[in-house]
Amino acid sequence: MGGWGIRVRSELEGGANEGSQQFGEQNVEQMLLLAERLRAEHGGDLDDSVILAVSEACNLPPAYVRLIINRLPDKKKGSLFQRLRKGFLALETDDRRYVIAGTLGALIAALNIAGLKLQDQWGLFDTLSLILLGVGLWNSAVSPNSRTAAFAGGLLGLSFFIMRSVFAMALRLTNVQFATPLFIPFGLGGMLAGIIVHRFANANRQKLGLQDPQEERQQLLRQLVELQDKLREGEQSMTFLSLDIVGSTKMKEYADPLSVEFTFTEYHKFCDMAARRFGGRVHSTAGDGVTCAFQHPQQAFQSARFIQAGLVELNAFRNKIGVPIVLRAGIHTGTVVAPPGQDISKINFSHVIDIAAHLQKTAPPGGVAISEDAAKMLPGGVTAVGSDQVEASGVAGRVWSPRVVAADGAQPPPIPPQAAPPPFDLDTQGTSLEGA
Repeated sequence: MGGWGIRVRSELEGGANEGSQQFGEQNVEQMLLLAERLRAEHGGDLDDSVILAVSEACNLPPAYVRLIINRLPDKKKGSLFQRLRKGFLALETDDRRYVIAGTLGALIAALNIAGLKLQDQWGLFDTLSLILLGVGLWNSAVSPNSRTAAFAGGLLGLSFFIMRSVFAMALRLTNVQFATPLFIPFGLGGMLAGIIVHRFANANRQKLGLQDPQEERQQLLRQLVELQDKLREGEQSMTFLSLDIVGSTKMKEYADPLSVEFTFTEYHKFCDMAARRFGGRVHSTAGDGVTCAFQHPQQAFQSARFIQAGLVELNAFRNKIGVPIVLRAGIHTGTVVAPPGQDISKINFSHVIDIAAHLQKTAPPGGVAISEDAAKMLPGGVTAVGSDQVEASGVAGRVWSPRVVAADGAQPPPIPPQAAPPPFDLDTQGTSLEGA
């Protein structure tokens, strides 16, 4: 997954971390990918139909999808209007209908009072008021249900009545009569009008050009399936080996800078050689840490043991610091997604890499902590690794340690890596395939 996915996860750790654990990391990851792509296609905003489709495609509650989508970081800071619009779209569908109804009621009241104040003889303000009233009725007509339509209509009437009195009082208009009991008829009349227009709209959807919600949702789901297929084009199962030197800061503290540079350069070359020897490669380096990528957990496990065993030779002949290098190693496997148009080696942030690094911190010096998901794919399964158990970020793992550990903490003797058996030589056996 691209770097934006991890930035989103970091932004959400405070408020949505509990939800991501409840609904599953994989579903949340999938939802973020879909939401980011759809939001880009929709100009930065996602309406309710898209949110419902994403929730169904990812098997997540719509409220949770809306929460996370509206907390996605913007690539650029928008204007005040854009921020207000985003805040408005972050509301639930019913709340949005209520906000629109209340706002329209206040605007109609303002136009009515303005017409009285300016003595509008041409009926301009009345015409604008009728237009806004039609918009308010349409707002109730397209509400998701009759209850929302009724409350939106009632709020339109009440908002008009209340704000008309407020504006008249502010402008000190003495020719405006205040009849307090009328707020009840205004509210009930608005509710009745909302129900009527909502039922009329549902009965004449095709004539009014309104799309059926179920049909629209199915259409969006089809688009989401196509989008998921495109997103999975760069999906691949990878295993990552995280390596880190124990106490590296103290090792460098009193050592000669040239000796430090030579030793750590040789260490990085050794890790690169060990990764390539078992079909992998060095994926990234950060300070003293090295992350290697492999296609299969067995390759990573063999490489980790080879590196731990090979440190004896490295410390004996290429370590000029005077303090032996001691490593911790962590291994985890999982699915990663390459950035668009790039290969898997361009991934800099991934949940799989994070777990490998966290497991590495739980490993004993000289040992290898491997997640149980990765260990299950080894010949012999988790029992082939060891009986000691660890846990990092909710991921269980097993610990492999050298069989021989010196009392003074020195590195164990080399352990030969697993290798393919020598080819069967027919001549030395005195037989041939023809004579068999």
